[in-house]
Amino acid sequence: MSVTNPDAGTRPGADTADTDEERRALAERAARDLEGAPAREVISWAAEHFGDRLCMTSSMADALMVDLVSAVVPGIDVIFLDTGYHFAETIGTRDAVAAMYPINLVNVEPQRTVAEQDRDLGPRLHGRNPSICCHLRKVEPLKRALEPYDAWLSGLRRDDASTRRNIPVVQWDRRRRMVKVNPIAGWTQDDVDAYMAEHGVLVNPLQYDGYPSIGCAPCTRRVEEGEDPRSGRWAGFAKTECGIHL
Repeated sequence: MSVTNPDAGTRPGADTADTDEERRALAERAARDLEGAPAREVISWAAEHFGDRLCMTSSMADALMVDLVSAVVPGIDVIFLDTGYHFAETIGTRDAVAAMYPINLVNVEPQRTVAEQDRDLGPRLHGRNPSICCHLRKVEPLKRALEPYDAWLSGLRRDDASTRRNIPVVQWDRRRRMVKVNPIAGWTQDDVDAYMAEHGVLVNPLQYDGYPSIGCAPCTRRVEEGEDPRSGRWAGFAKTECGIHL
């Protein structure tokens, strides 16, 4: 794991629930109380309860969540999963985000390089078994990266995909035994577009070239007008999620 912006501001710790059961109950209460609340109110709740044990993740498709969160929690740790397969535009967006916003970028790499994975498991694992590839290059690295934290912020939205229609604003992430906060869960694409335009949010240039959902280069294709935004991910496979949010 490598860290960019090591001198970014730190935040004080906060009193949080001590046990899994207490944190689960806290998440369930917050899901009810914060449903429909403005995104910044949800972020403030998370910062108040978890302090420097709070982080966020970003795929660098755009900087919407970074813009929102860093305005409330400057210096927050932003985890980026550097799979070794990203488009050059995504890496460029990551670097621009780290330079432009008051965040601490945490660049997380898998335990194997692409060359080592090819050597050990054969070339083009992503084309033969994308679920295993995603697990090795995304799911497992994120698990390691989240270990120091009690809660994490994600940019999941209910209208992203059918698998996300019922996500709460705050939830208990049982697999990782931590609280997961989804401040823009209820936002529509119109809400996103309006915020981006009003705040001049940095956008991955691939968004303007037919890639509304951006993952690893070998597993992402352009989407035709009228297609589901995530239809360009793992085309040809019965797969709609990398596994991070399952």
